[in-house]
Amino acid sequence: MKKVFINNIAIGGGEPIAIQSMLNVPTTDIGLAVSQINRLYDAGCDIVRLAVPDDKAADAMAEIVKQSPLPIVADIHFDYRLALKCIDNGVSKIRINPGNLGGEERAAAVAKAASAANIPIRIGVNGGSLEEGLLEKCNGDLARAMVESARRHIDILNKNNFDDIVLSMKSSDVKTTINAYRLAREEFDYPLHLGVTEAGTTEAGIVKSAIGIGSLLADGIGDTIRVSLTDDPVKEVEAAAQILKALDMYGDCINIVSCPTCGRTKIDLIKIANEVNDAVKNIRKKLKVAVMGCVVNGPGEASDADIGIAGGDGCAVLFKKGNIIGKIAEDKIVETLVEEINKM
Repeated sequence: MKKVFINNIAIGGGEPIAIQSMLNVPTTDIGLAVSQINRLYDAGCDIVRLAVPDDKAADAMAEIVKQSPLPIVADIHFDYRLALKCIDNGVSKIRINPGNLGGEERAAAVAKAASAANIPIRIGVNGGSLEEGLLEKCNGDLARAMVESARRHIDILNKNNFDDIVLSMKSSDVKTTINAYRLAREEFDYPLHLGVTEAGTTEAGIVKSAIGIGSLLADGIGDTIRVSLTDDPVKEVEAAAQILKALDMYGDCINIVSCPTCGRTKIDLIKIANEVNDAVKNIRKKLKVAVMGCVVNGPGEASDADIGIAGGDGCAVLFKKGNIIGKIAEDKIVETLVEEINKM
C-alpha cells in the first residue's frame, strides 16, 4: 500500500494508525485556534484539520502553521483558490470534497500547487454531497457511488501527475460507510482515512464510530481515523484512542479490564475503577490491569492480567498473572495498585 506523509506523520504502508480531529473554533481567531490545537496535541492527536471558509481564514493559516505542534490540514469546500492560498501559507495537507469543488480545471490547479509544495491531498467523499446523477448511475448503491466519485477524482489528479492521495468514504449511515471502505480497499491502493460523518452527540457518536471505524480496523482496513462528535474535539481524540486501545493498536498503554459489579461486590468498585483509570492514563507501559469486584471475577477469570485487584469485604487481594501476592485495605487499593504498576 502507498505511504503518504503529512509533515512528519506517515500514514499507510503499515504505519501506526494516526488520530485526527478538527477544530470547532473560528480559524480566524488565531489565539483560540492555537490553544485548541495544543489541547488536542496534549490529548494524543496526531493531525488536525481546520475549516477554511473564506480568505481571512486562509490568511490566518500562515501564523497558525508557525505556532502549531501538529501538522495542519486545510478543509476546502467550493473555492479552489482558498486551497491555493493555504498551500502558499504552509499547510501540510489539503482536503477537498470532489462533489463541490467546481470542475476538473479547479481540481487540476490544486493538484499542481500541492505537487509543487510536496504535500498530499485527501479526496473526501461524503455520501450526502455526491456529483449529480452519480447515485442513479450506480442504481442507488450509495457505497458504490462514493467509490466511483473517488475514482473520478483520482483520475483527475493522476492526469496531472499527482498521486500523493488519501481517500475517505464517509456517510452518516454506519453500514454504508463500512461497505464503501471495503469496496475502496478492494479497488485502490491509497491510504484510507476512516470516519462516520455527522455521527451525532457524544454517546451516540462514539457508538456509531466504534462500530464503523472499529469493524474496519479489525479487518485490517484503515490508516488514520477521525471520530466525529458534536462536542469538544478533545473528546474525539479520547474516543479514537479508546477504539485503538480496544484493538491493541495504540502502542504502549495500560489496558484496564473491570467487571460490571453485582450483588457479590463489597467494595466501591465503580469509584475505584474510575480512579485507577485516571491514575494510569499517562503511564506508557503495555500492561493489562484488572479491577475486579470479587474472587469469582478475580484472579481466576482475570488470570491473564499482568496485575490486578479483586474485592473482598472492605478490602481487596492484589494479584499478578493469577497469583495472589497480598491483601489491601479498601482505602489503599488505588494507591497500592498504581505503585505496583509503576514498579513493573
